[in-house]
Amino acid sequence: MTDAVIDAIDGRRIRIGERWLADFASCNYLGFDLDPEIIGVVPEYLAKWGTHPSWSRLLGSPVLYEQIEERLADLLGCEDTLVLPTITLIHMSVIPVLAGSGTIFLESRAHKTIYDGCMVAQAHGATLKRFAFEDPEDLERLLQEAHPSPRLVCLDGINSMTGNPPDLHAFARIARDYDAVLYVDDAHGFGVIGERGPEEPSPYGLRGNSIVRHFGESYENVVLVGGFSKAYSSLAAFVACPTELKRLLKTAAPPYLYSGPSPVASLATVIAGFDVNDARGDAIRADLWRKAEQVLDCLDRLGAHTPNRSGFPLIEVPLVDHEEIADAGRFLFDHGIYVTLAAYPLVPKSEVGFRIQMTAANTQAEVEQLVDVLGRLAERFELQPVGTAEVAA
Repeated sequence: MTDAVIDAIDGRRIRIGERWLADFASCNYLGFDLDPEIIGVVPEYLAKWGTHPSWSRLLGSPVLYEQIEERLADLLGCEDTLVLPTITLIHMSVIPVLAGSGTIFLESRAHKTIYDGCMVAQAHGATLKRFAFEDPEDLERLLQEAHPSPRLVCLDGINSMTGNPPDLHAFARIARDYDAVLYVDDAHGFGVIGERGPEEPSPYGLRGNSIVRHFGESYENVVLVGGFSKAYSSLAAFVACPTELKRLLKTAAPPYLYSGPSPVASLATVIAGFDVNDARGDAIRADLWRKAEQVLDCLDRLGAHTPNRSGFPLIEVPLVDHEEIADAGRFLFDHGIYVTLAAYPLVPKSEVGFRIQMTAANTQAEVEQLVDVLGRLAERFELQPVGTAEVAA
């Protein structure tokens, strides 16, 4: 399950060589990549705009960008947004701008792309401090010490391995108390979780408008980063920020000045995705939640530990013996299940296993196949038992 060549797809089934597998490694959480309504609008945009606007955004932005940024700001409930090609490019360019010659407080297990952005900032004169994973008190301890300003706190939103959110209320409060900016990468949350309300059809909330709205937080001292490449199945990403910062980034962020833009098809699918999200998004998320619950219930029946305590559609399954990862991966593959393997040293030995990513496009039959294979896997390989995390802590 590394460097695999996908020869064909059929819904959420993939063919590698001659073998068909149910795909539980996709991040297309809402199934927008396969949605006929979204696919159907692309030709009209291509006819009008061609395949690729070959200006950097500094030189010329098709009006599609403005349309996306306006609708996105309304969806997120933030002051303004800026769309750039990828989250990785955003981290590499925005973090150094925000940090300047000040101090970055980086969560110890923040995504590698955030870390890389912090390394660029450090090379430009910023000081880097690290605080413990999911530990607001450790962050506050560091902020109480004398460090150069400006102060920037960087962490993940929905964690890409555990599927869990941070204690956003605590981190936002601490950032405001110590005049720091909280920089949150919610790549896996945007589109999936959103504002809470009495009419919500699932615990994921409404509208898919990301972690800040899900927890009822404000954007005071908060910069939210997210992407369309997962839930919206499109090559684009964004920064939700004050208009003043947006103006600064237009002159200081290299991806805006120099990078090639997103293809027209990607911009079109974002706009069509907004329409589908408005009309059917909450029902899609409710279906996604039900499918994730079936897998979590299966692991519970098996007595298997998963760090996922949120119910969000990222489900990590650690093994007792990290050296069995290759054999376990082969077992899953041979039984028609495709997942993301998490091997050492990419993760600590105590967390080696595999990650299941549920999508709304996975059929009920595929979910039942996964549940059946997980039961067979547990008979062959030792999965970490429930309570492992508490013992380790």
